[in-house]
Amino acid sequence: MLRRMRWMADGDGRWELDVETPATMEGTARPVPGDPLPLGLSRGPRVTRTKQLDFLHRFMASPLVPSFSASGAGLSVHHAHLFHVAQNWSVTILEQLHVQKLVAVVKEKLSNRQEFPHQNITLEASWPGLFIDNKGVYWDVPLSLSADLASVGSKSGLSYHVLLQQNSGEPKCFGGDEETSDVPVALLPGLCAKAAVSIKKSIDVWRKKEDKLKNVQPYDVFLSDPHVSFTGIIGAVASGSLGDCSKRMSMQNEIQKTNAFKYFDERNKFAAFADLFASINFTAQHGNFQRLFLDLTRVSARLDVSSGSLFLRGASRLAQDFFFSRRPDIETFCDVCPDVIVSLQQQIVGPFSFRVESSVTIDPKKHDHFVRVDDSVFAIDWALKVLGSAKATAWYSPKHQEAMVELRFFET
Repeated sequence: MLRRMRWMADGDGRWELDVETPATMEGTARPVPGDPLPLGLSRGPRVTRTKQLDFLHRFMASPLVPSFSASGAGLSVHHAHLFHVAQNWSVTILEQLHVQKLVAVVKEKLSNRQEFPHQNITLEASWPGLFIDNKGVYWDVPLSLSADLASVGSKSGLSYHVLLQQNSGEPKCFGGDEETSDVPVALLPGLCAKAAVSIKKSIDVWRKKEDKLKNVQPYDVFLSDPHVSFTGIIGAVASGSLGDCSKRMSMQNEIQKTNAFKYFDERNKFAAFADLFASINFTAQHGNFQRLFLDLTRVSARLDVSSGSLFLRGASRLAQDFFFSRRPDIETFCDVCPDVIVSLQQQIVGPFSFRVESSVTIDPKKHDHFVRVDDSVFAIDWALKVLGSAKATAWYSPKHQEAMVELRFFET
């Protein structure tokens, strides 16, 4: 979950969203498709970078918006020109200035969407396309074509997601050492189709709507009720790939250990895969976010099971070991250990709050580091009270040496 900064948003579920990154003008990089997750391209409710820039220019007196990437161009500033052509149609011209490159040149020379109700449709052509793998390494794909369809705002809790993606050309490492990184097989040339469906259920253990200050608007209306809640998501995903990208099904990895459906035809370069996934999210909040000091403390934790078949296999073996009084195998413990992500948000003063998000790795194989906190991201939020639920966020990732300023709406 590198630098997504979604902060346990219940509505996002297990769909992998684009990773925010200052390394591109669009402000995003797509996660490398995996089996079964992530699906790859997904925008969800996120405001596009171009609209973020336009809002910052118009209403926050910021004609130039900075970003920084240690592995890319370093310090850059961005500006966007948005032109409305017709209803629901607009054209955007993005301008990006690489400060360090400009300084180097001077020294040398002295020298847009289609809109469907309750659905998101995204068509994208990238030349080249930028992806990021699970190690945080960026990859350039010469040509990437994508078509994405996802449901949004479902009241029943049922949602779906369909992706069709075509990659062409040999991927190259971007801003890193090619010799130390193997090219992700999923990025090799070929066509990939994926579909997923899930159902979500939320339960409020406790929620308090009283004791709010009268005639005082909260800094964020979505963060105005103290509560303790749980959200559970369960779903299934299936994929099919044709071309060199199908080779990942033959590689020795976690996929080979599962009881999930899998098929690989090496001669015709075709592969198919299907599995289950699940997620449990816990959120506790104190305060109404109305007062000037210490009126918001929010803690969240999410447990993700990306392969349901692997989890069920491990749980079954642990149950058998317990029943027959056998010593469980460490590998079995690893199979049932979920991915854990925790976050903390604390109001500093007025509309400003501090947030930190970290992934927690549980590895029974390492006795000295059984539990390890990794990939932390720190952020300062400025709640824009006049808009009801919006904020300007400045975040920094020490591990990847990246920082960015963003505008976000309707996120918790």
